[in-house]
Amino acid sequence: MWRVVVFCLLFVLLQGAEVRQTVWKKGETFSDYLQRNGISLELLKSISGEDAKYLSEIQAGEPFYEMREGTTLLQSLIPIGEEMQIQLSRDLRSGRYRFDIIPIVYRVVEDRAVVEIRKSCSADIDRVTHNPRLGFLLKYLYKGAVDFRKLRRGDKVAFAYRQKSRLGRPWGQAEIRGAVVESRMKRRFIFVDEEGNAWNDVVKKVRSTRKGKREVLKTVTRTVRSSVRQSRFVMPIRGARITSRFSYKRWHPILHRYRPHLGVDWGAKRGTPLYAIAKGRVIYAGWMRGYGKVVKIDHGGGFVSLYAHQSRIKVRRGRYVKRGEVIGFVGSTGRSTGPHVHFGLYKNGRAVNPLHYLGKSAKAPTLRKITRHLKMMEEYTVVQTKTVPIKGAKRLKEQLVSALENPPKAYQWEPYKRSVIRLRDKKRYPDNEEVQSWAVK
Repeated sequence: MWRVVVFCLLFVLLQGAEVRQTVWKKGETFSDYLQRNGISLELLKSISGEDAKYLSEIQAGEPFYEMREGTTLLQSLIPIGEEMQIQLSRDLRSGRYRFDIIPIVYRVVEDRAVVEIRKSCSADIDRVTHNPRLGFLLKYLYKGAVDFRKLRRGDKVAFAYRQKSRLGRPWGQAEIRGAVVESRMKRRFIFVDEEGNAWNDVVKKVRSTRKGKREVLKTVTRTVRSSVRQSRFVMPIRGARITSRFSYKRWHPILHRYRPHLGVDWGAKRGTPLYAIAKGRVIYAGWMRGYGKVVKIDHGGGFVSLYAHQSRIKVRRGRYVKRGEVIGFVGSTGRSTGPHVHFGLYKNGRAVNPLHYLGKSAKAPTLRKITRHLKMMEEYTVVQTKTVPIKGAKRLKEQLVSALENPPKAYQWEPYKRSVIRLRDKKRYPDNEEVQSWAVK
């Protein structure tokens, strides 16, 4: 009951307030943002070391929301991933600002849309849904199968997708479940399985491998694998166990709050060597708030690796290191519950799951034959291929065909050109609980 009373009181006080979507400026730090809005840098002292390290996860060009009354900043919601965000709020009585990290409030929209080509596929999808990301994703799934530049006026594209919705706008990456392109009396289907792979039928082919041994006599020929080309990235530590995996939303064992964990932790003894995952140039070597002693290496191609909580750093900034070279040692500096290494991998400035890249080989092993005139045991491998249905694809195909004949009304996303949201506009924004909850908090 008290929350309702407080909300009603603050809603009256904030009748002149508005929420505006803006983007984080390139090269701007969090302290720069505080100074630009007239906020004392004393606020930084109240931020724990564990939370301070997430300030470096703010991405340039990333959209975020501000609530203002005139020129006064009342609150900000700044994403640090798809699940969590920084909340900067101003107390209406004392005028002081508070810092917190909270989950992002969103809902998931599932919809089917049919687009008749008038100008171009991307432009027409934007015209129907006001979500231009769908056009780029659809072209990626059909890459090599359909040339969207050759679609003619009157051709149709139908697709089913899931999209996170935040304040009436798309949030995060869309997931297209299936699609069909109807052109020149032909239909080309695409269905996406649970792993995100695209198939042109409601079934997919799955390979399984069976290995065994057999005895051969006299002159025998066996097939062996030749050496495999090394993967691009080697493991940063050897003989250690994973204690925490990559997650956009993890329950923190110390803070007892949800926090993103944009890396992988390996537990090991203090002093265990840490290795450069590939050759590159050291772009940072020193103390970094909650991460403690940190080394960051630029490997080129948009990849940067991070090794945190070290007990001792062995390299200096500006030095070039080789693949597998020791760059430091496991420790427990910064915000840490014990000796371990926090390893982060960034691609084009965004954190990615390191386990998807470490140890991956870019070349399949080759086979060669060896003939011996001995009694020996020979290893053999049998590769079997079977066809399995894609979950939900058969029903989805029927729905897409039906949609081509009887087009449904597509979900209308808020146009990107609109940047201001009024707090009182509840009918147009049924999912604006996040904005309304600011006043309660």
